[in-house]
Amino acid sequence: MTPHNEAKKGDYAEAVLLPGDPLRAKWIAETFLDDAKQVNGVRNCLGYTGTWHGNPVSVQATGMGQPSTAIYVHELLETYGVRKLIRVGTCGGLTTSIKVRDIVLGISASTDSSINNAPFSPYTYAPAADFELLRSAVKYAEAQMLQHHVGGLVSSDTFYVDNPAENYSTLAQHGVLAVEMEASALYTLAARFNARALAICTVSDCLMTGQEIGSDDRQSSLDTMVEMALSVALR
Repeated sequence: MTPHNEAKKGDYAEAVLLPGDPLRAKWIAETFLDDAKQVNGVRNCLGYTGTWHGNPVSVQATGMGQPSTAIYVHELLETYGVRKLIRVGTCGGLTTSIKVRDIVLGISASTDSSINNAPFSPYTYAPAADFELLRSAVKYAEAQMLQHHVGGLVSSDTFYVDNPAENYSTLAQHGVLAVEMEASALYTLAARFNARALAICTVSDCLMTGQEIGSDDRQSSLDTMVEMALSVALR
């Protein structure tokens, strides 16, 4: 047990999906997993373990933002022995080539957070995804003919940004495809604990065009993303 998790050692599988929303964690467990059992309910940040096609897998909500994500990821890695973590979330596209419902596979994660400043000073650390997980995700997307993009993410501490097109323009010019709020901390901690991590994000809106996904499309897109994440996690 930890201050944020009531699960016992052995309650989590080695592979864990990480949505931000606790209710999305519940939905994933009830929709996709067999014999799902709730293993954590502290602060209502729900965690579950079950099986998918006979293979053990867990899902744990992280909350929003890097500080919250870092707490749950650190404890999963240090206390519960998790080895593969796949973020399943949404992101905002930063170029007009990124359309709603597309999937972005984050090869790297820039950030405006100061979370890595102290441990890495005087260097600027570049958090990156695990190559094998990323390669598996690309192969899956190609086989399923899913519209996907591989490139940089930026994990921002700020959700509401004035003039996003201007604010993110330099990042977009350097190949950053989308903005979200968790991947940089996830990739950093996975590297620290010699584990494997990948962020798979569905584009919910494009900050450059104002296009947003509808509720029906959002649900079907989430189904596709979770099926991809489960396939990649257990391959």
